[in-house]
Amino acid sequence: MSTAPQTAPDATLADRFREVMAGVATPVSVVTSMADGLPHGTTVSAFASLSMDPPMVLVSLDRGSDLLALVRESGRFGVNVLGSTQSALALAFARKGGTGKFNGVRWEVHDDLPRLPGAPGWLACDVATLVEGGDHVVALGTVVAAETLDGLPLTYHGRVFGTHAALELDA
Repeated sequence: MSTAPQTAPDATLADRFREVMAGVATPVSVVTSMADGLPHGTTVSAFASLSMDPPMVLVSLDRGSDLLALVRESGRFGVNVLGSTQSALALAFARKGGTGKFNGVRWEVHDDLPRLPGAPGWLACDVATLVEGGDHVVALGTVVAAETLDGLPLTYHGRVFGTHAALELDA
């Protein structure tokens, strides 16, 4: 007798994959780049550390995104790891289209890249390589600057924003 989970007969692999991934809590970040003195950015939830020696991260960018074209051209990107109070920024930078996302948004230049003040984590990266992967491209970045501020992280889980708090373990 099979104990495999049952799925609806009309469910496709893509639908089931989407459901599995909705159950994975991910950090929410805004990846940025600069072109002609103007800031550009997009929200990503596919971001992770890759290596400690040398320090490297990976971010996944939509193959058709304007930001990916800028990252290819400049060879650099910034990662603003958002805090639990910054869901409005995450939504603003998640809009399609590359222009206007910084309208009304405070930003600063750090390490020649756009940085969002108040984000608990900041990384400036040089592109080590770009890896094709389906409808996205994974940018592997060598970290050249890193800074942290206090604050809980903004996470995405179950198709909603939230945060993470450490559990106290019983002794």
